[in-house]
Amino acid sequence: MGQAIGDILAPAVGVAVSPMPIVAVILMLFTARARANSTAFAAGWVVGLLVVVGIVLLVADPAGVTGDEDETSTGGAILHLALGAGLLFLAAQQWKKRPTGDAEPPTPKWMQSIDGFTPVMAFGFGAFMSGLNPKNLLFDIAAGSSIAQANLSSTSAILVMLIYTVIASAVIVGIVAWALLAGSGAEAKLTAMKGWLTTHNAEVMMVLLGILGVSQIGTGIGMF
Repeated sequence: MGQAIGDILAPAVGVAVSPMPIVAVILMLFTARARANSTAFAAGWVVGLLVVVGIVLLVADPAGVTGDEDETSTGGAILHLALGAGLLFLAAQQWKKRPTGDAEPPTPKWMQSIDGFTPVMAFGFGAFMSGLNPKNLLFDIAAGSSIAQANLSSTSAILVMLIYTVIASAVIVGIVAWALLAGSGAEAKLTAMKGWLTTHNAEVMMVLLGILGVSQIGTGIGMF
């Protein structure tokens, strides 16, 4: 179980500090429905993580169809290698599209529509950003497959999944809680945070994706 927890730390941190979801929840905190929308977004974020990682756990269960340990090990290695390659590909894409010189990063279209979000829309957006957003999806798959390959009992696997969810949700939930408790005192810091993350999104994601990609490839090689 300790090994499984160690394996999920990197992808959990990758999801937790993903810049664009943090920017999204900060923007919601400046809308007319700040309390309802930001809380719904955080709830959707948690649910999205649990659903996706839970599905991966079921699909990647090493009990599998054949029950052959060697075949399971080879399949797990190939999965980690594929995840690593995918993460490195996304890291390269982030490098290519990073702003250069004085160029401003492009503003995603969804940023312009956040003011009109209802709590239901915010919940769905939170679930999408944590579970189905391509970058975070790969992090979630990496975590779920690591838990599955650890051959844990059902109780232990669920516990590790919950630990992953807590770590991966810490920043989003923490920002929402802090902003709602601090009120106007948090506005200046949140605005500064949003500006920095928007500007440096590509660089931050490139580093996160690159580190986890190399880690996944190393794990896959070690399983052969």
